[in-house]
Amino acid sequence: MNPRRRRTSRHRGIGLPGRLLLGVIVVVELIVTVAATWVYVESVGREFEVADVTATSPADFPDTALVLGALVTDGRPGDYVRGRLDTVEQLYRTGRITRIINSGNGSAGDLGEPSVMRSVLEADGVPARAIVDDDEGFDTALSCRRARDEFGARRVVIVTQDFHLARAIALCRDVGVDAVGVSAECECPTLTYLRNHVREALLARPRALLTALTGI
Repeated sequence: MNPRRRRTSRHRGIGLPGRLLLGVIVVVELIVTVAATWVYVESVGREFEVADVTATSPADFPDTALVLGALVTDGRPGDYVRGRLDTVEQLYRTGRITRIINSGNGSAGDLGEPSVMRSVLEADGVPARAIVDDDEGFDTALSCRRARDEFGARRVVIVTQDFHLARAIALCRDVGVDAVGVSAECECPTLTYLRNHVREALLARPRALLTALTGI
């Protein structure tokens, strides 16, 4: 074999499949970056811990909490829901909020997310008159729109875990709801928590940006 030809073939570079793969990686990275930037811009300075909130004047804080639903099993709240309810109870007891909207999938009736959330809150001493159930909050964007359209909420404090909070704030602000958020704790397995952070960055935030741009 001609040595010159051998050197040429060795340094020919990546083929078409490699270039296509590289192109896909670049596009995905761009989408993820743009989505993360949008979420950051919309939520910066609006995420708080419970201790931050209880140190502020109630007049400076929305009086309605939007608690986003998550998995419940056989009428019992999962770890994420339990953490969110513990957090909103602290906000209620310290007088920072007067109304709680439990938004989630209520298709299972009394075993649906909002009903289970209400049952826990009432069992913990929150009066029924302070609780509103949204049985059609099937995703975060819909919960925000329904809080505005069905329950007249123009300012809300969103209660959910930290990996979800910034996106929820961004989606609510996109539909004209002035939103801040309080991060809920969760006694969850570390692997599950990490998996949710990865899912949030790679899937949920790009999907939220698409919703904000198209309304889909």
